Amino acid sequence: MARNLLKNPSGEELLEFWKLMEGGDGWKVEDIPGGSGHDIKLVGVRKYFATSFQLCLKSQLIDLLAEGYSAEQLDSEPVVAVEDWYSGRKDCGSVYQITVHLLNENKEVIARFEPPQQFLKVNFLLLFQVIHTFSHYGRGLRFVSFEHGGKDTKFWKGWYGVRVTGSSVKLFHPLKDPLGSDGPTVKEEGL
Repeated sequence: MARNLLKNPSGEELLEFWKLMEGGDGWKVEDIPGGSGHDIKLVGVRKYFATSFQLCLKSQLIDLLAEGYSAEQLDSEPVVAVEDWYSGRKDCGSVYQITVHLLNENKEVIARFEPPQQFLKVNFLLLFQVIHTFSHYGRGLRFVSFEHGGKDTKFWKGWYGVRVTGSSVKLFHPLKDPLGSDGPTVKEEGL
């Protein structure tokens, strides 16, 4: 089974390993259900990252050579699978965004996933899963840049924005571990 290349994907180590852009009151890690008022039912996930009233983004740059992949393995175009989970709150609308770039040795973009921002209404008690797979992107992959976050829509002081957790970036060999399509998927789950 492929390993998650993101460190601290669900806040178990608070904000460790993440590069932060903190708008409003910044990022906060909460135990589930926390301020959202509803439980996020993901196996092994007990915390989430909460955003504030101005845009909060957090990112990691994954160095694939440092993670133990060889240039030959990376040039064989392994499938890069990205997953993220997000939800809103009962009392305040929120905005979610995600950007993932595959980068070459000069940190130039060779493939990108930049879906439109998602707007969550008040009392929208769903947990959303975002899945995207990259394949057939050419030779030269050396880094993956992962960034996500959001904010609330009412400009309330505190942490009323989108919640994110359970993020992952995994590499699969295209012949040994086949995955689905290259297209993005958003899955809704009732809470």
